[in-house]
Amino acid sequence: MAAKLDYHWHLRKVMADRGMFSTTDLLPPLKERGITLSTSQVYRLVVERPERLSLKILMALLDILDCAMDDLIEPIATAGTAKKPKEAAAGGTAASEGVGDLRPRRARITGVER
Repeated sequence: MAAKLDYHWHLRKVMADRGMFSTTDLLPPLKERGITLSTSQVYRLVVERPERLSLKILMALLDILDCAMDDLIEPIATAGTAKKPKEAAAGGTAASEGVGDLRPRRARITGVER
């Protein structure tokens, strides 16, 4: 099975190595380089693993932290996972995980008396 490519994001660790322990420490240096981000955007950039990242922001981070791209982004290969078979449509035979044979009772809708 083919290896699936993935990566680890080490911005928080690199910041800590440089003595920057608050996410807001990045705001002034980014602003100096013409990049304006809100505090919540910078927090998400530091704490979470970004799926899309502007190259300008990446280059600014490398300049601010005086590091190489390998310090921020570590490529890893994960083993490919087998795909689950698709579930059948409502009323089908495939049982969803954790539910087993338990199924809700079908509702009957009748006319409303006025």
